[in-house]
Amino acid sequence: MAESSAATQSPSISSSSSGADPSAAGGGGSPGTSPALGAKSCGSSCADSFVSSSSSQPVSLFSTSKVHDLIFWRDVKKTGFVFGTTLIMLLSLAAFSVISVVSYLILALLSVTISFRVYKSVIQAVQKSEEGHPFKAYLDVDITLSSEAFHNYMNAAMVHVNKALKLIIRLFLVEDLVDSLKLAVFMWLMTYVGAVFNGITLLILAELLVFSVPIVYEKYKTQIDHYVGIVRDQTKSIVE
Repeated sequence: MAESSAATQSPSISSSSSGADPSAAGGGGSPGTSPALGAKSCGSSCADSFVSSSSSQPVSLFSTSKVHDLIFWRDVKKTGFVFGTTLIMLLSLAAFSVISVVSYLILALLSVTISFRVYKSVIQAVQKSEEGHPFKAYLDVDITLSSEAFHNYMNAAMVHVNKALKLIIRLFLVEDLVDSLKLAVFMWLMTYVGAVFNGITLLILAELLVFSVPIVYEKYKTQIDHYVGIVRDQTKSIVE
């Protein structure tokens, strides 16, 4: 009796289990739902959300790590090139007018490119080769700026411009009397500095300090901190 009842119940069990297979194969949801389709829809929505979130954030104009590596001479060749070029530019502006400096730079660049172009043309004519234009690789480079990149850079710049305008209005309209008085004292001191140095001289001194002080402090940090602490303690005692 027990064996016959078990035999009669087994088909129903097997049929129910076989009926559950299609839904399990379909991902446990409604029939006809495909996992690949769900992953595709999720991927497209995730990509859209990522693009919208990334486009809403402004792009920084300068990388902090790159500037840090530049002033700390991590790459000697790159830092030396930037330091030498900017220093020669500032020294030239101190001796000549801006128009003369720009004109001489353009003439120097054209002299190099034209001389190289003529040299390569002569070599190709002598060797009867067809190498083409020597600057073809650079002429084919796409340097166009997309509208999206332009708007990102403009948004990043506008953040700093708005902060500067807000600070100027706050100082000149005396929102905080102490801050406005600090600005007045600083500008009064700058009149004495302007009587001794001009703007180009200050820029040259600032560049020399930017490219020398950080690396010197990094190398002799312990000694400098020791003497700065002594001076600070002496100043504090005098003030008290």
